[in-house]
Amino acid sequence: MRDHDHEIVNKSGNRPFADVLRAHMSRRSLLQRSAALSATGFVAALAGKEVLEGLDDDSNKQNNSRRRRRLVRFKPVSLADGNAEANGAVPVISSDYEYQVLIPWGTPIRPGVTAYTGDPNTRPSSADQARMIGIGHDGMWFFPLEEADENGEFPEEANERGILCINHEFGRNTHVLGKEAPENIEDVRLSQHAHGVSVVEISRNRRGRWDIVTNSRNNRRIHVNTPMEFDGSAADSALLSTPAGNPRLGTVNNCANGYTPWGTYLTCEENFNLYFGATNPDAWTPTEAQDRYGFSEDGAGYGWHNFDPRFDLSNPQYTNEENRFGWIVEIDPNDRSQAPVKHTALGRFKHEGIATTEDRTGRLVGYMGDDQRFDYIYKFVSAQPWRQMLENGNSPLSRGQLFVARFDEDGTGRWLELTIKNPALASQFSSQDEVLTYARLAADILGATPMDRPEWTTIAPDGRVYCSLTNNSRRETADAANPLAPNADGHIIRWRDTPRGGRFEWDIYIIAETTHGTRESFADPDGLWADPDGRLFIETDGGQKDGLNNQLLVADIRQREIRRLFVGVNGDEITGLAVTPDRTTLFCNTQHPGNGDPTETNFPALTDGVTIPRDCTIVITRKDGGIVGS
Repeated sequence: MRDHDHEIVNKSGNRPFADVLRAHMSRRSLLQRSAALSATGFVAALAGKEVLEGLDDDSNKQNNSRRRRRLVRFKPVSLADGNAEANGAVPVISSDYEYQVLIPWGTPIRPGVTAYTGDPNTRPSSADQARMIGIGHDGMWFFPLEEADENGEFPEEANERGILCINHEFGRNTHVLGKEAPENIEDVRLSQHAHGVSVVEISRNRRGRWDIVTNSRNNRRIHVNTPMEFDGSAADSALLSTPAGNPRLGTVNNCANGYTPWGTYLTCEENFNLYFGATNPDAWTPTEAQDRYGFSEDGAGYGWHNFDPRFDLSNPQYTNEENRFGWIVEIDPNDRSQAPVKHTALGRFKHEGIATTEDRTGRLVGYMGDDQRFDYIYKFVSAQPWRQMLENGNSPLSRGQLFVARFDEDGTGRWLELTIKNPALASQFSSQDEVLTYARLAADILGATPMDRPEWTTIAPDGRVYCSLTNNSRRETADAANPLAPNADGHIIRWRDTPRGGRFEWDIYIIAETTHGTRESFADPDGLWADPDGRLFIETDGGQKDGLNNQLLVADIRQREIRRLFVGVNGDEITGLAVTPDRTTLFCNTQHPGNGDPTETNFPALTDGVTIPRDCTIVITRKDGGIVGS
């Protein structure tokens, strides 16, 4: 878990979610004792704990759900097999599955570059790193090169070749540079080029092994020094201009992701504040907005500001440079000539990811989390049906309405629009540009519900949206949507928009604490993906219980059965989810294995206690060739 995610910058005093939850539970009589403990621990608690029951409006159907075919049938990794003390240097996978390592940090994406394989005595040059896979593997998606037919069916070749877009969230100096701090601009450029996004073509050979196609014209790196475009109402705002007049460059701290129905990739900028600092702290006093977004004179110790003035908050020539980060960025995986586009209509905050769908009117809808303690959940709706906008030459992400969620104690909620037309916002902001650039401040004013670190969102086949709330050990008062105080292990909430304008119905799907000591034990849910059949894939990032490392689990959403598919190595995070069209191949990532410490693990190299561990993608398949998760 990243220490900076524990920070609290929301000082709005908005009613905590825990207050709402307590009233909600009391009002609807949803609290029952552990006598109602479920077999799988999904909505139950250990002895002496309170239990949430009756939250699913499909409960009558679920009484007969055992007549359905079981969606999750694989043999799970047991607590004993997944014990970190026994197997922490290498991953462990279900005996029904196998895995392959793909594109570890340092893999060349173009010919003529020597791979970096973890030699502790050297690191790549910044120029080479710009032509290599970066570090901090995170959100990603697979785009087949073969198109679907009129029925939406893909040819078999689509499952064997495609473009993988993958985020590189972060890499600490000790890992990337081999030292505590950069000593010159070359060190800074190396670090910067290790961040960002990789767009790479991959293919599967006749032996079933995947590899990068290094001579593909599609391959490219997008990093902190890549030219960017902006669109939306804030694109030309003075808030995004600097006195230096420097070009708009770069994307950083790319965490989770999304993808669009027109075939583009969405990468989300999360903890962008960590890369800024002040060389002259006496000359810099944070503004209200900078304070709300967590800027400080040292950042997270990356030290970029000491050699790159763009990231120096005390340099008046680069005022507003920080406002160019914190957006969702669209990348066309099939057209390297197109600059990535930052969509200001989606608001500026610490975007974890975005899950998109189409509403009844054909408009694009996106659900987003702001990953920090006591921050919010957001929703975007395109201005017009997305197909119509494309036909008119406009991006569906360029114009629309941005909302923030308020969870009410009766199990309903309201989407509050962040618009300058609202008198409460018009009295505090001068324009819609300012509302979007400082979306957190606008959400504070509207009374959004502070949550326990909203992370990934995903949309299930029945239209419900699931959101992982990783944890919040600083919470002192529980509420309806954040039911534990403190909430050390997190939970998953879900909702479904109602036909009534601006409202939704919500419930708690699972509280991670209730699984400890059971075969499904997990904590700190993070990555989520719901497949078309009704499975929920859950990835973790944090201190796991029962001797486990971070892991990938699969749940049958309706039957509430959960099984452990994969367990990572010491010190890593399991993140990123992508599949081939036939879903027989799943890609996930081990991020910061061993936290860069070769005495913890040398993965993906053989264990030798010396080789630097490297982030990499894990290719998971069933041994019988079936759908992953089954």
